[in-house]
Amino acid sequence: MKKLNITWDGVFDSTGYLFSFAKALCCAVKNSPFSERAEEIVASSGFAFRMWVSRDLCPSATSIWQFDLQKSCVESGGIRCSYIERMWGQEDVEEKRRLEAMELIRKSIDNGIPAVSWDIGVCEWGLIIGYDDESQRLAVLPVTGQEEMMDYALLGKRELPILNVLTVEGRAEKNREDILRDALKTAKNHLLGNEWCDNASGLDAYPALIRHLEGEDAGSWNMEYFLGTYAPLKWYAWKFLENHGAQELAALYKSVYENWQKAFEGKKSLDLSFHENRQTIAELLRQAEAWEREAVERM
Repeated sequence: MKKLNITWDGVFDSTGYLFSFAKALCCAVKNSPFSERAEEIVASSGFAFRMWVSRDLCPSATSIWQFDLQKSCVESGGIRCSYIERMWGQEDVEEKRRLEAMELIRKSIDNGIPAVSWDIGVCEWGLIIGYDDESQRLAVLPVTGQEEMMDYALLGKRELPILNVLTVEGRAEKNREDILRDALKTAKNHLLGNEWCDNASGLDAYPALIRHLEGEDAGSWNMEYFLGTYAPLKWYAWKFLENHGAQELAALYKSVYENWQKAFEGKKSLDLSFHENRQTIAELLRQAEAWEREAVERM
């Protein structure tokens, strides 16, 4: 087996629930010759600004969006990549796409970079870190952190059977000013609800999540998952804006991050059967929403 020595060490995740595509992308870039862009790519690609909340607070809502934006968003953020997908209703190309994905995976691992892939070990994005053509098995690193083995034949055919593989290839030729400009354009487009999604997205995710907080879902693990998924993304947005000299926006996102993080910690430490505790967390999100709406006006 050709296998890379990869862990999640060094990837910032203040809650343990960081959006798995962003976490896997950051880790792949961190373990590449372009590691200086690992934290930046989470925001420069626009993913640090994205939110989705479903009516039933199903955790899968955090991963339901227009998947084929991955390549264009990552490349807009300054990293060249290859991407392949196979969605529902595309059974006629299932094997062809799987074989094409395997070629991308082999090439990436041969270049010393793990491949980002959907549904390996757990139904989230994770990393493929090794392959063995003789045994027809992949070494995979789910976001749970426990390295596992998976048959080639299961790629794209596990719990949620779609194929989704992205590999990092190099730096895109973009200067810092253009990266910042395009990241803010992507962020604003999402936050204003201009990207496809059946669930509440962008700024509309705030009132959707607050409604759940004020109801019987407040104490559920699902609430912890949603707060934990988006809180650390705000940190990446803050640091990106700070590093690119957008100080007013950075100050707003620093406050946004701090409130989301406090909301997450409150969910874990407070008894949400009490109305006043639910209101404490809801108020943190309302203030974060106000700051983020102000940020959108400045983008």
